[in-house]
Amino acid sequence: MHIEHTALWVKDLEVTKDFYCNYFGAVSNDVYHNPTKGFKSYFLTFAEGARLELMTRTDVTEAHEPAMLGWAHLAISVGSKEKVDQLTEQLIQDGYHCQGQPRTTGDGYYESVIEDPEGNWLEITV
Repeated sequence: MHIEHTALWVKDLEVTKDFYCNYFGAVSNDVYHNPTKGFKSYFLTFAEGARLELMTRTDVTEAHEPAMLGWAHLAISVGSKEKVDQLTEQLIQDGYHCQGQPRTTGDGYYESVIEDPEGNWLEITV
């Protein structure tokens, strides 16, 4: 058994898709559009096979507060400490908000925490 994909509601589908494709190497399918429901989505596939569905719908407009119960973050492994450092610095230079500089956590992860264009927290890990 494995998790087939996870899904994320977003306000700006195109900007968020481009973020994950440009910085994390995701490959997107063509947009799915159901005009009756005001729904659009992309499936993004990462190199190791993980998939993220980005979704937007005209009646889904409110964001959840980060302190609420539920999903807290998405962690993406980039393969090395050097890549964590480089990607974190690039994202900061490109104007993305850094919630946590690269560091080794108490449980042994080397990671940084960046917000995606929608304010979702991403752990960038080895």
